[in-house]
Amino acid sequence: MAVTKKQLSPPRLRLLELMQKMNFCKIRQLHVHNGEPVFEPAPEVVQYLKIGGNNDPRVEIHLRDYALKQSHLELFQHFSDLQSGIIDELEVRYGLPQVLRIQRAVA
Repeated sequence: MAVTKKQLSPPRLRLLELMQKMNFCKIRQLHVHNGEPVFEPAPEVVQYLKIGGNNDPRVEIHLRDYALKQSHLELFQHFSDLQSGIIDELEVRYGLPQVLRIQRAVA
């Protein structure tokens, strides 16, 4: 069974919509607590705009519900596995998470 947008927790939904709004960006210093993204303190967002290109948000941002892409599911699984830590950098292309750089506490 597919995981859908409506099934996301509010913090995960907020991150999903941020990625869709920015389309091409890097999200830096995103804190994760209990497997959920935290927006206090606010992460830094560096957006990339294409000169002469379409820089609008992804059309999915306006949809009430749909099945999440595999890259979204993998991102949220990494959050669940991490539990608590800091995402140094999350690279987003076409509104989808692509590359994750994570700080981990080593015991």
